[in-house]
Amino acid sequence: MDTTQDRDIVVAALKHAAPYVRMFKKKTFVLKAGGEVFTRAESTRALLEQVAILHQVGIRVVLVHGGGPQSTQLAESMGVPTEFVDGRRVTGEKNLEVATMVLNGQINTQILAVCRELDVPAVGISGVDAGLIKAHRRPPVPQIDGDPVDYGFVGDIESVDVNILHTQLESGLMPVISPLSADSDGTLLNINADTVAAALAAELGASKLLLATGAAGILEDRNDPGSLVSYIDLAGLQRLRENGSLADGMLPKATAIETAIKGKVPRVHIISYLIPDSLLLEIFTNEGTGTLVVNSIDSLSDAEQSTG
Repeated sequence: MDTTQDRDIVVAALKHAAPYVRMFKKKTFVLKAGGEVFTRAESTRALLEQVAILHQVGIRVVLVHGGGPQSTQLAESMGVPTEFVDGRRVTGEKNLEVATMVLNGQINTQILAVCRELDVPAVGISGVDAGLIKAHRRPPVPQIDGDPVDYGFVGDIESVDVNILHTQLESGLMPVISPLSADSDGTLLNINADTVAAALAAELGASKLLLATGAAGILEDRNDPGSLVSYIDLAGLQRLRENGSLADGMLPKATAIETAIKGKVPRVHIISYLIPDSLLLEIFTNEGTGTLVVNSIDSLSDAEQSTG
């Protein structure tokens, strides 16, 4: 490819992106990235390079991270068993110690280090900081068959106070949030990162909630990778839940999506961090790469529906 072709491609890309930049400048996006993103330096940097571009064009990004794979690995090395029920992690006392080390000590700091290299002024906090997230320990959950499940030191959100985030965003900073919180007595609690991201997106009045995971998006048939759903509304999401298309880790994601949309977040996107530049493609093109979830299909533009 000669220089002229390279130049034409760059100019065309800039022209295509310009309307989206104008639309989203100074808007707030909440991005939740699962812990699997941060298991490799390459995938960590690839995602954060895209986040840096969003920051540089004036989009206010709040990054919420998980740490599931790292917590499981460290727990296994310490001889601590890991248990999941309906896609949600059971957090015993030892598991909580592991989660605290991984989320606050390892992953949050790892993200901040790469952000420094990319000249993104990021600041790391958790739900404990400045009362960002108020939570209580989840009571045992009744089961249709069997005894109630005690999730241990897992928190259910009571309220969020995003004043600290507003202050940081107004100062040009990017909050990087670990999904730990505490109850009124100061007992640390582990909260599902999707749940945290959804609650923060709703309270911040975010224009978008983006969930970056290893899955390509929502599948019509969870056993068929080719059945990717380009767009869906809450009624369709409920239909997939009822017919068993949603399972394991996608179940808490579906609940988080519903929370965000019912909290007036107009667009929720599920994308795969494994697809190169998936975050930029999802934001700066109509086609995107993953699944777009809205309250009602009627709210989608003709261009958005034409990608299905």
